Amino acid sequence: MLRSSISIGVNIVEAKSSSSRRDFIKFYEIALKSANESKYWFGLLRDATEAKKEEITPLLNELEEISKMLGASLLTLKNKRL
Repeated sequence: MLRSSISIGVNIVEAKSSSSRRDFIKFYEIALKSANESKYWFGLLRDATEAKKEEITPLLNELEEISKMLGASLLTLKNKRL
């Protein structure tokens, strides 16, 4: 869970220093995949621990927003419409 969550930011930072547009897009794609993986892990944690639901649900909402932003950015980068 920690690894996939950290990977989101790491890949966005890597995209900034990429050497080509293709690499930039690839790093964003990896960041989106990591965000989706993180949503999975946090969802499992939320469902497995009743006491932590109020702490985990906002994190899941934040991950959903990050996924949407990354997805929209990728569509723009690939010249596709929303």
